[in-house]
Amino acid sequence: MWLSLLDAAPVVPAGVDETPPGEGDRQVPHDPADYPVAEVARAVGRQAETIDLRQMRQLVGHWPAGDRRLVALQIQHWEATAFPPGHGAGRAWVALLHDRVGFRRGDLIWSLAVLAGAEWRPYGGAYHLPALIAAELPDTELSGLLPVFEAVLAEAREEIHTQDERLRVAGLYTDVIDRLTDRLPPYLLHDGDRVGPAIRSALGERLGGTGLRPLLLHAFSLTKPVPTKAWRRTAESRLAAAPDGAAVVRAMLETFVSLADEIHEDTDTLLRGLTWLVAADPGEQASATLARLGLVAGSPPSRSVGYPIAPRVAAAAVEALAERAGDTPARALAAMSTAVRYKALKARVHTALDRVAERRGWAPGEAAELAVDEHATRVFTRPDGLELTVEIDGEKARLRAVRNGRPLRSVPAGVDADEPRAVVKALTKTLGLQRERIEGLLAAGREWKWDTWVTRYLEHPVTGTIARRLIWEGSDDGETWTAFLPSDRSFANVRLWHPLRAAPAEVSHWRDRIVESGLRQPFKQAFREIYPLTPAEQETRVYSNRFAAHILRYNQLAALLRARGWSGNYLGFFDGGYDGEATREFAAGAWRASFFYDLVEEEIEYGATFCSTDQVRFARREGTGWVTAALTEVPPLVFSEAMRDVDLFVGVTSIAADDAWADRGEHRFFAYWERTGFGELTAGAAVRRDVLERLLPRLAAGPRMAIDGRFLRVTGVRGAYKIHLGSGNILIEPNDRYLCIVPSRSPAKIQELALPFDDDRMLSVILSKAIMLAADDKISDPTIVRQLPG
Repeated sequence: MWLSLLDAAPVVPAGVDETPPGEGDRQVPHDPADYPVAEVARAVGRQAETIDLRQMRQLVGHWPAGDRRLVALQIQHWEATAFPPGHGAGRAWVALLHDRVGFRRGDLIWSLAVLAGAEWRPYGGAYHLPALIAAELPDTELSGLLPVFEAVLAEAREEIHTQDERLRVAGLYTDVIDRLTDRLPPYLLHDGDRVGPAIRSALGERLGGTGLRPLLLHAFSLTKPVPTKAWRRTAESRLAAAPDGAAVVRAMLETFVSLADEIHEDTDTLLRGLTWLVAADPGEQASATLARLGLVAGSPPSRSVGYPIAPRVAAAAVEALAERAGDTPARALAAMSTAVRYKALKARVHTALDRVAERRGWAPGEAAELAVDEHATRVFTRPDGLELTVEIDGEKARLRAVRNGRPLRSVPAGVDADEPRAVVKALTKTLGLQRERIEGLLAAGREWKWDTWVTRYLEHPVTGTIARRLIWEGSDDGETWTAFLPSDRSFANVRLWHPLRAAPAEVSHWRDRIVESGLRQPFKQAFREIYPLTPAEQETRVYSNRFAAHILRYNQLAALLRARGWSGNYLGFFDGGYDGEATREFAAGAWRASFFYDLVEEEIEYGATFCSTDQVRFARREGTGWVTAALTEVPPLVFSEAMRDVDLFVGVTSIAADDAWADRGEHRFFAYWERTGFGELTAGAAVRRDVLERLLPRLAAGPRMAIDGRFLRVTGVRGAYKIHLGSGNILIEPNDRYLCIVPSRSPAKIQELALPFDDDRMLSVILSKAIMLAADDKISDPTIVRQLPG
């Protein structure tokens, strides 16, 4: 029995009555001095079962500390010997012990002895007071009692019946034991994720260093994204008291960054506090740590709709970065504004960027372009004559190896290329983010002075590779604008060219020029679809039904929404999962588009398979909120770009684009599939037709192909075919029999010509099908051959 481990015989504290408690439910006296302590304790304990903690504090909180000490000790005896045991002792102790009451080591020894003799330990109440007394006593008064506390904890885990009470008692004793051993509480580095154990493994004994425990406990105490001044002052003093504290904190955060994995909410809470401990250092290294932390914490795990892996850490990193000077914080926030998908966090990032911009006098959107990382380290030279160079090739970075002036096919085996490969990875990510950011400028109508534009775009080592492949507009008077490629001439002012603002003849000129020059644009610009407001949309006034009533494959839609920067709720067979709204901000956050869709019920066990499309609406920002806007009030560029995205969602994820749909044996949506799969062309499909008209003469099989309304007609050896330019579905002439050819996930590249852009998979699918059918006598796939004529 653990009682034998006590180093002294228990002595009953003066004023405590060990006789069995009497019966009765006397009310708590106003002045305990007027009644015996035992009677007061019985009254307090009984009363605590029926009233809340606030009322309990009003009853006993004003009593002198000495009286509260004696009553607490007497309740321990009453709790251990009464039957049935009380259920309000815990509330009574919290009210009585709201501050120090002068407990002594003898009180602790006696309360442990009472606990040892308690008849009703399975109820757990008698276990509380010894731990509460130990929490008030200094470490010197607990000398020699560590084995006792460990034995009591082990017993409590076996004895107490209810899980909640067992966990509550275990927490009280674990805190005492950890304090005596200078050990971190388990919840600080939780075993419920990979990060906590990895930190314990990586840092080992360093976590037990001087001052580490109080420092980390203080970090865990932070309950908001931004700490108070008092919290920061305490943090500074505890950092000063821990010689290895700053280094350990950085190492813990870097471990999380390296794993980039989801974490338990307790770990998220701890790392949030550690984020602000790092922020106490004004140096560039701390800024770099916060930048990496924000990007990783704000990223979603794989196959997620966008919820961050560490929302508390991400929010703290955003707020900490917004307070700091220099380029690194602004660059990190700009990167997060593009990379983050979760709506609440994205709004926080935009607000932080606005604060940075206002403090530095930047225009809307300027923070993002000023903060583009140049990735200056591009050449790595080795003593053996091997030179590794990081180069930009289109939309990606690549590593080129040269030895003594002779290019190599790849990096030789055994060569340590981790650092250059890390630069390749980071540069490719930056290219993707900048491509997405610059494409977003199409809706903003932003203008630059010539010299500013040249510095930030044309001559920038990263954005320049994108800008030099785009069409721009220049003006000397701000009224007349002339489209140009960056090599043409200079102007006073510059803006990004958009076909919506151009005459049809000008659009046709630029499409011809792009194709003839073989220029591959980073995104579809010359051939970009445009969506002017229609009379029907003027009639509906505040919403558009242009893309309503389509049946989409929901999982594919959800992935495409994320890829295009839209955020929306899950659909599924649960409360709130039967309808969805996806939103995206345009024009530097001044406008917001909303796309609505509904669950199409299916008899399946998990998740959603199909959804139907509904309205598109718009709102403008007013302060921190949004106000619904009439469609006529929406800037034409914003309206066109938002509707282009929705057209893309429908065109890519509609069941009408499913080549195998007719063979599924499902007829529920067959009428929609047939009507849409061979129906009138959308704006996107009409642009696809325009591209094909320019590309067909360049194909070897071009003479066997011709545009025929909404179809690409192909004359093969065995028969003639019509490929729908919207869905890619194929009909065999002359009786329009359906031909099913399911394309691969990545259609083969058309080797004999360069496409003017790379963001229309359906164009590649249609060209691949057309080239194959033009030589239908060479097809060997039996699933296709048995469908062909002849």
